[in-house]
Amino acid sequence: MGFFESDVKFGSQELIHAIVPLLKLLCLTIFGILLAHPRTQIVPRSTFKLLSKLVFALFLPCTIFIHLGESVSVQNLALWWFIPVNVVISTVFGCLLGLLVAVICRPPPEFFRFTVIVTGFGNTGNLVMAIVGSVCHDTDNSFGSDCQTTGTAYVSLAQWVSVLLVYTLVYHMMEPPMEYYEVVEEDDGEIEIVHEKLPVNDLSRPFLHEAEWPGMDDKETVHCKTPFIARVFANVSDFSETSLPDPDLLQDGREHERPRSPKSIRCLAEPRMVRKIRIVAEQTPVQHILQPPTIATFLALVIGMVPFLKSIVYGDDAPLSFLTDSLDIVAGAMVPSVMLVLGGMIAEGPNESRLGIRTTIGILVARLLVLPTLGIGVVLLADKMNLLIHGDRMFQFVLLLQYTTPSAILFGAIASLRGYAVSEASALLFWQHVVALFSLSMYSVIYFKLLLIE
Repeated sequence: MGFFESDVKFGSQELIHAIVPLLKLLCLTIFGILLAHPRTQIVPRSTFKLLSKLVFALFLPCTIFIHLGESVSVQNLALWWFIPVNVVISTVFGCLLGLLVAVICRPPPEFFRFTVIVTGFGNTGNLVMAIVGSVCHDTDNSFGSDCQTTGTAYVSLAQWVSVLLVYTLVYHMMEPPMEYYEVVEEDDGEIEIVHEKLPVNDLSRPFLHEAEWPGMDDKETVHCKTPFIARVFANVSDFSETSLPDPDLLQDGREHERPRSPKSIRCLAEPRMVRKIRIVAEQTPVQHILQPPTIATFLALVIGMVPFLKSIVYGDDAPLSFLTDSLDIVAGAMVPSVMLVLGGMIAEGPNESRLGIRTTIGILVARLLVLPTLGIGVVLLADKMNLLIHGDRMFQFVLLLQYTTPSAILFGAIASLRGYAVSEASALLFWQHVVALFSLSMYSVIYFKLLLIE
């Protein structure tokens, strides 16, 4: 059957199946708001901060390891190839919409690039995992008995791709604009970029920093808050070849020293463009990709694709079934914890933003209303071309959700790390998640209608 081929009428029962899961998540979010609201302060911020770390370091990895490892195999992984491709497609369409918003709404020049990026990159991890968990909570759900296992497996695979994009492309795209810096030529001919003034608001730190990237302060480098790529690739007369930082010295924190080692001298013989690319690549924090959720994904893929290892770890008769049962119990806290932390973040309210009301509304409309419509077209076309798993409604549902969620909360952490648009990211994430409570409900009804196949 095709994507729209359905003989079932979308009645009151089906409407309940579409709305009730989101009502459950809404209730959990309201609980978080009430507990963390400044007027009540029933639970302090520090507790929500610890809870968010538990989600990142324990609950989410356990969920991924249990469900992904149980359902993955070499054959299944070959069938799931469209999931990472869909993440890239949704990102490309989102960035194009962000570019359109930036051209039409005309944000302040320093936030033009930010508008494009924040519209393009959505939350394909925790929030989608929570939606899938809520939808699959009832035994009579519309996606079958394997709803939770397969849905979590699909989301886990998509999350790994999204994290890779965030720690590479988004990290460099969130580089502070050159307008915040002043180029100063020193007596010895060296070019120094001096930080002028970059407004930073630490109100976002409790949730936007620690929820997705614990220990953010420890990962700051000397170049993370400077326009590093703009400096390396600057094509102006003020930037001579000698002003390029040497990668050997960057690793030791001695950028302004002259290269003395034979290795550094050999670097000067490289083509200029090759050397610039290498310098940028060595300053990309790829090592931060190895966080608990991605490590759990890697272990689940390795164990799940080796039949011998899988028979030892997964299954009721497996020797290590007691371990997987324990992890499964811990994983049960993932969905309520994610929504409680989200409620705590919303309870803080929006930070001040210089992005402008017109641009903010433009991003909300593009990300939460227009992009899901484009996503329906993409998934429909992919189904017509037989690129999707035939008859797997959960597969299609996860693909559609990738176009529907607000921007990734990790934007708050990246913005703080780069020292760029910190308050704007916090305010925009707040309003996106508030509006998403309604847009997700609307599109969930639409998705259930499209996917309802007898």
